Amino acid sequence: MTETDLQADIAQQDEPPLGKGWLRNYLPMGIGQIVSLVGSALVQFALVWYVTKQTGSATVLATATTAALVPNILLGPFVGALVDRWNRKLVMIIADFVVALATVVLAVLFSTGAIQIWHIIAILLTRSAAGVFQGPARTAATTLMVPKEHLSRLGGVNQAVDGMINVFSPALGALLLELLPMQGVLAVDIATAAIAISLMIFLVKVPQPKATPKSTKVTPKSLMTDVREAAHYIVTWPGLLLLILMASLLNMFLAPGGNLLPLHVTSFFGKGVQELAWLQVATGAGGIVGGLVLGVWGGFKRRVWTVLMGIIGIGVGMLTFGLIPANRYTWSLVGMGTVGLMASLANGSLGPLLQTKVPPEVQGRVFMLLSSLTLAMMPIGLFLSAPIADHFGTQVSYIVGGSACLIIGFFGLMDKRVNTLDLQKEGGVIVKEGELEAKSPIKPEFPL
Repeated sequence: MTETDLQADIAQQDEPPLGKGWLRNYLPMGIGQIVSLVGSALVQFALVWYVTKQTGSATVLATATTAALVPNILLGPFVGALVDRWNRKLVMIIADFVVALATVVLAVLFSTGAIQIWHIIAILLTRSAAGVFQGPARTAATTLMVPKEHLSRLGGVNQAVDGMINVFSPALGALLLELLPMQGVLAVDIATAAIAISLMIFLVKVPQPKATPKSTKVTPKSLMTDVREAAHYIVTWPGLLLLILMASLLNMFLAPGGNLLPLHVTSFFGKGVQELAWLQVATGAGGIVGGLVLGVWGGFKRRVWTVLMGIIGIGVGMLTFGLIPANRYTWSLVGMGTVGLMASLANGSLGPLLQTKVPPEVQGRVFMLLSSLTLAMMPIGLFLSAPIADHFGTQVSYIVGGSACLIIGFFGLMDKRVNTLDLQKEGGVIVKEGELEAKSPIKPEFPL
C-alpha cells in the first residue's frame, strides 16, 4: 500500500485507529521524551549552577532565564499555527536535532576554554526556540494518539515521571559535575537526544488532522488569520480567558522563586551544589507522589477544582519555604516537597482539561497562544524581583509568590466562570455532561 492509499484509507475513519494498540504506538514516543528530558534536566542544572558560581548575580540569572523565554513569547502564536499545518512527527524530530546540535556547539566551547556567559545565553535561546516547536507538536499529537478517557490518568503518569526526573537529575547532575568536566555532562544530553530521535523515526506513527490544500498553504496572511482566530476563541470564552489570566499572574509571581533557587541556596542558606540538588530532589519527590495520586485517583470530577486546589497548595508550600530561617535548611525540604506535589496535581489536571475542551485541529495555535501569553509575564516578574533580591535578599520572592498563589487560587474557587469550566462548551455556555467533548469535523491522517 502506498502512502497516498494509506492516507486515503485512514481519512475515511471518523477517529484515529486507537483501539488496544494505541499504547504500543505511544510508548516509544513517551520513552524517548523521558530520556531526552533527563538529558535536558542535567544540562539545565549544570548551566544554572555554573552561571550562579561565576556571577552570583540575580540579574544575570534573570537574563539567562529570559533568553530561554523569548522564543516562546515571540514565536509561540505563529508556531502553533504552523504545527497545526505541518507533519507533527517531523517537527518533533527536527526540534530534537536542533537542541542536540546546539549542545554540541556548547560542549566544544567548554572543551576549548572559550566559553563566556553570553555563549550560554545564546545556546539557551537556541534550545528554547527548538522547544517552542517540540512542545505543541507533542501535545497536539498526544490528543489523537491517546483515547480521551485515558488523558487524565496519562497526565498523572507524566507528572509522576517528571517528578522522578526531578528527583534523580539534580543528584546525578551534582555527581557528574564532581566527576566530569562540563563538556562531559553536555555529552550525556547529546546521547539522550539521539535516543529520542531514533525511537521517533523508527517506532512511532503520529496522527494529525487531515488538512485541506487551502489550509496547508502557509503565508504571513494565513498565519495572522490563525492567530486572530485563536485569540477570538479565547476571548469569547470568559472562563477560559480568566484561567489564562490567572496562569499569567502565577507565572509572573512564581518565576522569581523558581529561577533564583541556586542563588537562594548560596546566599541565604550558605550551602553548595549538593544542597541545591536535595531541594530539587524534594520537589521531584513531591511531583512523583502527586502524579501517582492523580494517576490512580484521576482528580475531582470537575478537573478545574483539582487545578485550583493545586494552586492553593503551591502557595502554602512557597510560603513555608520563604518563612524558614536560614539556619533551618532541612525544614526547607518540606516546603519544596509540598510545592512539587501540588504543582503535579495542578499541571497534571490542566493539560487534559484543555485537551478535551479545545478541538484537535486548533490545539496547536490555541495552546501556543496560551503559552505565549502566560510566559510573557515571567520576564516581568524576573526583572522586577532581581534588583529586589540583589538588595534585600531572595527570601522576599518566595513570600510574595506564595501569597499570590493563595489569592489567585481562592479567586478561582469563588468565580463561577472559572469553577464551572468543566461544564462549559465553547463560548462558556454550560451544557449537559453528554455534550461537553470538543468535537472535530476534521478526519485524521498518518503521513509518516
